[in-house]
Amino acid sequence: MTDVTLREVARLSGCSVSTVSRVLSGNRPVGSETAGRVRAAAESLGYVPNQVARSLRSRSTGTVGLVLPQIANPYYPALVRELTRALLAGGRAALLADCDDDSEAEAARVADLLGRRVDALLVIPVDEHRSRATVADAAARVPLVLLDRGCGPQVADSVAVDHGVGIAMVMEHLAATGRRRPAFVGAAGNDSAAAERAAAYTAGLAHFPQADPGAVELGDFSVEWGRAAVDRLRPLRHDAVVCANDLIAIGVIQRLRERGADVPGDVAVTGFDDIPMARLTVPALTTVRQPVRELAAEAAALLDRQLSGQAGGARRSVRLTPELVVRASTVHPPVADAALPTQHTPRAGSEADSGAHDPAKETQ
Repeated sequence: MTDVTLREVARLSGCSVSTVSRVLSGNRPVGSETAGRVRAAAESLGYVPNQVARSLRSRSTGTVGLVLPQIANPYYPALVRELTRALLAGGRAALLADCDDDSEAEAARVADLLGRRVDALLVIPVDEHRSRATVADAAARVPLVLLDRGCGPQVADSVAVDHGVGIAMVMEHLAATGRRRPAFVGAAGNDSAAAERAAAYTAGLAHFPQADPGAVELGDFSVEWGRAAVDRLRPLRHDAVVCANDLIAIGVIQRLRERGADVPGDVAVTGFDDIPMARLTVPALTTVRQPVRELAAEAAALLDRQLSGQAGGARRSVRLTPELVVRASTVHPPVADAALPTQHTPRAGSEADSGAHDPAKETQ
């Protein structure tokens, strides 16, 4: 069955080919009655626009490449869903690429997307240092926005949650509920988000004069690592375990309970991200909720700004405030979900804004 052409739609609607083209492209106004006849004819014939031909004429494919470090992490599907919705609202489609936490694979995926002539890129970099050259080269070719993680200053526009604020909320909550000897289980490597969360934990130890600063175990963002870390920590010496993400925290809770510890009676456990599984653990997990819808909206807005030619000067960095969601893994007896009141107010600006620029407070 051959593709329906504009000429066939024109013949059925009684309009010229140029009028049909204007109606279906939406780039010039046409009377409502005429537009209605054209759309009715197109629908009855099953007309589908030829996106390849349209992209050749406009020099725009209407696509945005979305590069993820590890799609198996349950946090990312929720973010991808919101990003896809935000892009579709602007008439763009997303092309997804997963790197399996490999910076060489990341470079290959970015090159492939550029070869497919995407209009822009959204990138969550694998590694703050090893991803930098790939991201910088791509940002010189197409509009690019970094999400969640950074690659150093002045590389690209960026949007992320304020990881330090999230961990600070956790530490204050644990101190307020009587915990005295916390430990930290995080991820090693050069992931900027992991590094910021670990640094915020260290800073938050000021609330805990009895804490052991060396009670830090670094591995990866997995349930398996959370389980292994419990055996390394000798957990009964600690009355709280602060985890760098929810997957780690789920593993920590599993292993603590296997070893006979009561959560939260003996040991409180916290996570970060608020993935769907966080409320299904036993006990339900206290965690830091990332505002994924706002992250997606801010990223799409930064891309629109670049694609419309409004960008210029210093790179822009947007930081969003997270929420602490208190559940039964830190309080006894259990409570219903209780998100501490915060505002998802983006803190946006260029790196040239104000006199005192703090590198620890920028996504790059």
